[in-house]
Amino acid sequence: MTQTDQLILTANTERADDFYADLLAAHEGLSRSESDALNARLVLVLANHIGKRAILKQALAAAALDPGEDTA
Repeated sequence: MTQTDQLILTANTERADDFYADLLAAHEGLSRSESDALNARLVLVLANHIGKRAILKQALAAAALDPGEDTA
């Protein structure tokens, strides 16, 4: 597996706090179902951008872990 086929799990988001603020702002005023739909669309948009099924499968596995579980 090449490095481009490996999910990045370390901090890698440029201006992460600003992105988090943007994410919260995008959800402002939405109902729970509207917010859930926004999240689903965002996942699909980002999955399309990533494009590689191997990386997406790694992301699904990482997201399914309990917060206390180790990814190694």
